[in-house]
Formats: sequence, C-alpha cells, structure tokens
Amino acid sequence: MKHPLNWRVTLLALLVSSSAAFADSRPATAPAAATAPHVITQRPGHAGIASANFHATDAGLEVLAKGGNAFDAAIAVASTLSIVEPESSGIGGGFMAVLHRASDGKDVFIDARETAPAAVNTKDYLNKDGTPNRDTALNGPLSAGIPGEPAGLAWLSKHYGKLPLKDALTPAIRLAREGFQPDGRLINAITERQDDIKRWPASTAKYLPEGKPPVAGQVWRDPDQARTLEILGEQGADGFYRGEVGKKLVDAVRAAGGNWTAKDLESYQIKERTPITVDYRGYRVVTAPPASSGGVAVAEILNILSGYDLTKLDDAHRTHLVIEAMRRAFRDHNDYLGDPDFVKMPLDMLLSPYYAAGLRMTILADKATPSSMLPASIAVDPGMHTTHFSVIDKGGNIASITLTVNYTMGSTFVAAGTGVLLNDEMDDFALVPNKPNVYGLLGSAANAPEPGKRMLSSMTPSIVFGADRVGVIGSPGGSTIITQVLEGILAFMDGKDAQGVAAQKRFHHQYMPDRVDVEPGAFDPATADALTRMGHTLKERSPWGYMNVVTWDLKTNKLDAASDPRRESGLGKVQ
Repeated sequence: MKHPLNWRVTLLALLVSSSAAFADSRPATAPAAATAPHVITQRPGHAGIASANFHATDAGLEVLAKGGNAFDAAIAVASTLSIVEPESSGIGGGFMAVLHRASDGKDVFIDARETAPAAVNTKDYLNKDGTPNRDTALNGPLSAGIPGEPAGLAWLSKHYGKLPLKDALTPAIRLAREGFQPDGRLINAITERQDDIKRWPASTAKYLPEGKPPVAGQVWRDPDQARTLEILGEQGADGFYRGEVGKKLVDAVRAAGGNWTAKDLESYQIKERTPITVDYRGYRVVTAPPASSGGVAVAEILNILSGYDLTKLDDAHRTHLVIEAMRRAFRDHNDYLGDPDFVKMPLDMLLSPYYAAGLRMTILADKATPSSMLPASIAVDPGMHTTHFSVIDKGGNIASITLTVNYTMGSTFVAAGTGVLLNDEMDDFALVPNKPNVYGLLGSAANAPEPGKRMLSSMTPSIVFGADRVGVIGSPGGSTIITQVLEGILAFMDGKDAQGVAAQKRFHHQYMPDRVDVEPGAFDPATADALTRMGHTLKERSPWGYMNVVTWDLKTNKLDAASDPRRESGLGKVQ
C-alpha cells in the first residue's frame, strides 16, 4: 500500500537525530563472550569442513584426525590457503573469525585485521592534484598494513586449540616443501597481475620463476614461506613479528620505499571482541562487529525485514524489500563505521529495532527509493578477492573464518627471504574521504588512517543458531560479502541445505551506485520486469563470491559441508 507519511522528511528527521547513545569504544583486549551463550548439549560425533581448496580442507581434516579441535583445524586450513591460494589470503594478510566453544557455549569474535604503520601519511596516497593515487594504495609496500594472520593463528592455538601450533601448521609446511600444482584460479591471478609482480625482484622470483606464470600441471614449491611457518610454529607470534623474520620483513619493505618499523610489528595485538547478535524468525545470528562493517549491516537489514512477513509476498515484492533494506544499511556503513578502538560509533542506534522501524517507515511497498534522496556519492564495481572457510568438529566446536589480502594477489610485493606476500589493505581505509576504494565503498573520517588503526572490512563470518539447525556461513566478495552472507542466512532459514545455501543465486545493492547487481538466473523474467517497473535498475554481472558452508541438523545429528559450485564443487567434506 502507499505510505501516508512524507518518507523523505521522516528519513531526514531520523538521520538528524542520529546522535543517540554511542557504543563504548574502549579496546576489548580480554576475551569477551556474547550474551546468552548457545549451549548445545549434543555433539555431532563427526566433523565437517568447507574451504576454497581441497588441499586446505584435507589439511584441516588431517589435524582433526590427530586429535585437534575445530580451532586447530582452522589453523591448518588458513596456513594451507596461504600456500595454495595467495591470490585471496595468506600470512601477509589478516582475518576475522566468529568462534563457538562447545564446552561452555562461548561465542567470541577474533579480530586479526591488519593495522596501519605508525608512519602512515595520507599524502602518500594522493596525486599532486589531490586525487587518489591508486598505485600506492594497491601496489607495493606502501599499500600494506601490518599483517594480523600470524598473530591470529598463534592466538587460536594458545587460547582455543588442543595441539601445539607447530602440529597444526605441519600440513601447510609439508605442502610448501614438497610442492603442489597451482589451480586455474591462481594461474589466472598471477597472469592478471604479472606486470605488477615484475616490479619486485622477490615477487618475480616466487611467482614468475621462469619469467612467466606457472602452467597447469607444474609443481610449485614455496620453501621460504615453509621456513617462515616453521619459525612461527616453533616460536609463536614472536617468530613472525620479531627476530629473523621480522627483520627481513622490515628491511624488505623499507628498501622498496615502504615505512614499516620493527616497533610496528612488535606492537601488533590480536583483539577479542563481543560478536554482534541479532534474533530473526526464531534464529539467532552471531556475526562480526567493527572493525567489520558486515555484522552491523546484516543486523540492520534483518531488523528492518523483521517488520514484514516475507513468506506471504511474491518474489518481486520480497526482493524489493530486501534491496531497500540493503540500500539503507550501506548508507550507514559509509558514514559511521570504523575501528572501535579509535572511533565512537552509534552502534546502539544502528542495531536498535526502533531505528530499524523508523527506516522501515521510509520504504514504499511498491516503489524504489532513489539513492539520490540519501547523501549522494559515487562508486565502482565491487571485487571478489578474499576467502572463507567453515568448520564444525565432532565435539560441536565451530569456526567461521574469513581471510584476505584485499585485492587479487594483495600488494604483489613479496618480502625477500620470507616467502610472505603482503596485503594491500591500506586501500580499505578512507584514504581520501568520500572517494571510493577499489570495491566502490565510501568512507568518512571514522575510517581515516591513523597509526595502529584497523581499516574497516566487509568480512562477515557468521554462525546461525536455530532450535533444530546450526549454519556456519561466510564468503569472499569485497563489498558483496555482506549481501551474500545475508542471502545465505535467509536461504538457511528457509530450510535450504548447505549446498543450497552455497548455490543461492545472488543480487546486491550497496547504496551507490544506485543499481542492483544481479547474477544471471537470479530472477525470472516476471520478477525482473516487476522490479524494473518499481524503479530498480538491474545490471546483470557474472557470478561472484565463493561461499563455503557447514550445516548441522540437530534432529538427525548430521553435518553437511558444501563449497560454492560457481568455483568447484566437492571442496566441502564431512569426516
């Protein structure tokens, strides 16, 4: 029905009044559990892992077979992905994780996001005319934040694992030494970035050993990274951030024009934070808090949608409401969010059902809201360069972990003698306020770079708890991560199994540009026509994201693991 209120005036009033109670921004350095722990008394008795590469899935299962738990398996999966999938993640990058410990029902968020070096200077990312310098933001050592993944793996082992860290890293070290055959996606990534790779001698030696990308069937070894992982396993986080490896990292970065110092590495700290929780349709979603923007956006969207009975709507009107909720959540994403240790954010407001109710009043039942009616901006296409894996072990411990080096092959800069490919996460800061990053996301002063600050992320690892089912969901995909995870959660709540959730056709709206990106086949012609008549601009784009899902049916006590069929099926395994 037509809404009787002047929705533009209502929305303006809501935005002006958004100086509501601000969330506590003090650092959460101690473990912090979510409210109302999810204590599940039964145990599955078997395990499931879904990752983006069969070597990584097998590494996790190997560690479980040796007596490790889900968190040891997570270390094995992540470190193996660093070897076989460097285009998406690695120990030169970072990760965000939502964990569930079965023994006490504790849910916790591990923030192993990269941080800005102390000498960060926004002038390094500007051209002489004041426009963004995309080269320094995306390529070479100036684009790299201080890595968080090695510290995160050591933290998982010390605080949550059962095995010594070196045992959990053994499969990755062995694979790096003995060699593996790069898959087509890695070969294509190296081919795509080879001109940038050639700018750095150690990168060329590693990724273009004969002056050209590897070919299918070629065995590729990574002895330098194997040695770095060995030192990490023997010495813990200090083995990466101090001593031999730390010195090589700093020396390589500074020799190539970067600004890291030994103190930057030595000062890096893991943060344990309270996850965001939101109840929707009888399920509880446990997801990522800032410095991720994803959990806030997912919670805000679900809160908006909670005012509708989507099951009674046709596909077009249901999709219309989801798009409108996405639009509003991404507007807030751009304006408010950043590192909680540096900025105050109105999380009480953004996560409030009352705020969601106010936003719901601005949505017309059969007409799109032009994004130009909200604060205007510009953006570009989102990207796909991250990875996610999901784990449930036989004891009911759960790990939902998303890892990244940002853009494809990160900075393309390898620190000589370490085998470590550095991230290019500095581009995830608002290096130039209200100018889009490589994924088209905008930012304000809340996400401006500062020494030691974490850049905002779209990573949205999530766990969904229901009365009869549990789902572990996450995906790569730049800014589309948030909407992919949202749609995966909705598909899970609709009763789809792990494969159905991973294969769910996708659509995406991120406020600006004002369009709906649509995967081919997502809408039937009638739905697409109805959405167009409502005022939505649809743009078909190739499939995106590589979701990895594990589900647990509590009634049958059966686990199901599935990888995204858009890439390669069969990567999710149950043991």
